Amino acid sequence: MSSRPSILARCGLVLAVLLAGLGTCWADPRTSNLWWMPENASEGGVYIDQLMYFILFLTGVVFVITQIVYIFFIVKYRARKGVPATYSHGNNRLEIIWTAIPTAIFIGLWGYSNHLWWDVLHSTPPANSLQVGVAAYQFGFSFQYPGADDKLGKAEASFVSNDNMFGNDPSDPDAKDNFTSSVLEIPVNRPVHIRLDSKDVIHGFYIPQFRIYQDMVPGRMIDWVWFTPTKIGKFQLACSQLCGSGHYNMKADIEVVSEADFEKWYQEKVKAVQPQPGAKLTSVTETKDQ
Repeated sequence: MSSRPSILARCGLVLAVLLAGLGTCWADPRTSNLWWMPENASEGGVYIDQLMYFILFLTGVVFVITQIVYIFFIVKYRARKGVPATYSHGNNRLEIIWTAIPTAIFIGLWGYSNHLWWDVLHSTPPANSLQVGVAAYQFGFSFQYPGADDKLGKAEASFVSNDNMFGNDPSDPDAKDNFTSSVLEIPVNRPVHIRLDSKDVIHGFYIPQFRIYQDMVPGRMIDWVWFTPTKIGKFQLACSQLCGSGHYNMKADIEVVSEADFEKWYQEKVKAVQPQPGAKLTSVTETKDQ
């Protein structure tokens, strides 16, 4: 009995420390749609949300129907005096029916959602898309834009290194005037075609408001992801893969601006890049947003 207060005190101390540490563990607070998904701010996100609503409606209807059936059977076949219990072995026809129907629904949802995801994320991007290279590393993101020639240039995963984070091909002159940014600056209502690579471990390219998610795998260059932002504002790119001790703070700002504002920003960055003749690609000038 004498050891009980000591054990309780130790458990209370551990609990107090855990509760005190919770204050530093919260992610950025949401200020809108607190009880539902964040607002959609992309063209493809509309179709993702429609599928989400359909699945929610379908499962809701099935839930209500099954609960009604449960309550009906509980009441109808409740224990009563003078009424003996009976045993039913089951009905093979009913078993087949209520197994086949959910199976068909799940297969249909799988086929449609896979087709939808392909159209939203993997289809051929429009010709007027803005190309942006996205490099992930422990623990941050960096973005690369094409220079005055409007060409991002070739890139391969085998070229990724500390000095060439985006994997640019050193022999490709189109990449020599590229510039980098710490913020993903993109114009509204214009398709954005991104090229993803990771320098070290698996990271996640995740933008909830754009309904976009794609793993960034080291040793692989991923160039099929594109989206069209539809709302001007500030958003956040977050890593959705547990990538190490600093994962909790791996994020980057996204600014969706008007076409005119983006063009002004872009031209200022292009002017700041002055590639030297014969310079190595790994020494591309990096410009940071203030």
